[in-house]
Amino acid sequence: MVDTLFLGIAVLTIVSAIAALEMRSLIYGGIALMGTLGGIAGFFILLDSPFVALFQIAVYVGSIAVLILFTIMLVKRELIFQKKEDPKRRYAGIGLMLIIMISLGAVIFNSGLSSITTEEPSVDYREIGEDFLTYYWPALVVMALVLSSSITGAMILARRHDGVEDEQRTD
Repeated sequence: MVDTLFLGIAVLTIVSAIAALEMRSLIYGGIALMGTLGGIAGFFILLDSPFVALFQIAVYVGSIAVLILFTIMLVKRELIFQKKEDPKRRYAGIGLMLIIMISLGAVIFNSGLSSITTEEPSVDYREIGEDFLTYYWPALVVMALVLSSSITGAMILARRHDGVEDEQRTD
């Protein structure tokens, strides 16, 4: 059962990652990125690490991906990039991705990770959460301020000038 679930999450993650790269619409690409990050959270759930999975969903899916979507929607499209059609680049990118994935897979399978055993007890995720809220709360506040300043900067960049200036109007 777990193997089937792992394969399903792996297919979802890889397909949504490819979709995030290949979508012509930036909005749909951002939504596909959210699917990829959600699939990574699924891997953490399979690894019996629910705190990290919820942190992945809250920070990456809930904050970063939504921030990317807001930035895409607020900033003019021509400021982000100019589209170049070159089929050779697509095939080169897919080939490079396959080479990197096969290389990383070979390194991981030959590294001996499956033979590692430990005598240490597992860490309770409640303790990690308490540490975050008691000792590391300034880092969380700084992260929230950085995200809010990013969205404020995107709103300033998206501000439109219609040619009418209210400040220099003479009656």
